[in-house]
Amino acid sequence: MPEYVYRAVDENGIVVKNRVQDKSKQNLIKKLKLNGLMPINVTQVSFGKYKKGGLKRNITNIDEIMQLANSASIAPKKDTRKFSAIEKLNMSLTKTQKVTSRDIVIFTQNLYLLKKAGFNNVHALGTIIQSTENPTLKGILEDILAGVESGDYMYTTMEYYSDIFPYIYINLIKVGELSGSLEESLRQAVEYLDSSNDLTRKLKKILIPNIAQFVVLLVILFFGSMYVVPIIQDIFAEVGTTDQLPWYTIAFSNFLTKVQEYWFIPTVIIAAIIAGIVLYIRTPRGKYRWDYFKYTMPIFGQLIFAIDFSRLTKAMVLNLKNGMRIQEALDVSKNVVKNLVMLSIIETAINNIIVGDSWVEPFEKSGLAEPMITEMLKIGMQTDLPAMMEKLVEYMDMDIDQIIDRIVKILPQILYSIIGVVIILITIVVLVPCIEVYMGKFLFSAAGF
Repeated sequence: MPEYVYRAVDENGIVVKNRVQDKSKQNLIKKLKLNGLMPINVTQVSFGKYKKGGLKRNITNIDEIMQLANSASIAPKKDTRKFSAIEKLNMSLTKTQKVTSRDIVIFTQNLYLLKKAGFNNVHALGTIIQSTENPTLKGILEDILAGVESGDYMYTTMEYYSDIFPYIYINLIKVGELSGSLEESLRQAVEYLDSSNDLTRKLKKILIPNIAQFVVLLVILFFGSMYVVPIIQDIFAEVGTTDQLPWYTIAFSNFLTKVQEYWFIPTVIIAAIIAGIVLYIRTPRGKYRWDYFKYTMPIFGQLIFAIDFSRLTKAMVLNLKNGMRIQEALDVSKNVVKNLVMLSIIETAINNIIVGDSWVEPFEKSGLAEPMITEMLKIGMQTDLPAMMEKLVEYMDMDIDQIIDRIVKILPQILYSIIGVVIILITIVVLVPCIEVYMGKFLFSAAGF
């Protein structure tokens, strides 16, 4: 059985710490809460039957802890248990080693291949655990395996690790398990992770160099305006020339000087604006409007909607092929998206089915879906909906690729335009005065010529 170190707090605010064994992390959390203890953190430090050697337990079981644990007497005492060097190293690695997206991709690919080869969930997870090197991921998979062995779905345990597994990923697994098409869901999950990583790499390749250039140019502009321009003004004053720097150079330099002197004012204003936006987004109306903005924003809006709708379509194909009615397929498949606008459209579509209206109509009226998408859905309703939705999935994948290609072409142009504006500002505000000093024209005025 997996072994955990937990810290929890009781009703009086007294901290309890111990090391126990339990079949899964969520099971331990439930037991702690049932016995009046609120978990602060629960960390897995060994991997049950899959680790070699086995560590000595310091207590019989979790139920015994709850019978003996008197928070008032436990809290003042220090933890006198001495851990071996191997145990300390194991605990340290478990807490600090990060689970990367590559780790999740490899796990998903391996699970997909084993399921394709006919392995059941228990056998497949056990095989993967034995070959997993990352101790953090290994502990998580051990927890998932324990849940499966106790009769839970895999996604149930994954939900406890939402900081490790992406939201969409968990819901793809959920759709697959509930519809009986886990193998297909795993294939889609692999494609989702690969496409997400590819998109991230493409955007980073474009954004990072251009943003770096933009930042360097801004530093040059601010440094030149705040330090070089005043030096030039001092030179003019020392030689007694009547020449003056361009008014816009002086104005920009004075503006930056004031900002530097009263830096706390713009800082407070910007912080207040950001805080106001964040608080508004946390309200139901603000969250809905923010999600709507995601679908309608320039450059990325169309891509975000296409990705969400593609995920919904893929999930519905799985459910429809497994015999679900359209209403049930929509209800289960909506878990693969979390955008409130999309969810409201889906809920409206479900309500339309209940009253006998078209479930395609809400997508059409939203104005977000392309006419081709809604027409394909309408044709599918009159012919073979699962087959037509498979074609729609292929169309959406091609459409997403085209949108990404357009973004890849547009982003550099936008960034180059911004960088060009900054370069023009540097030229006008900083370089022109420097050239005047280099040419020495002001010396003639100083000499009375």
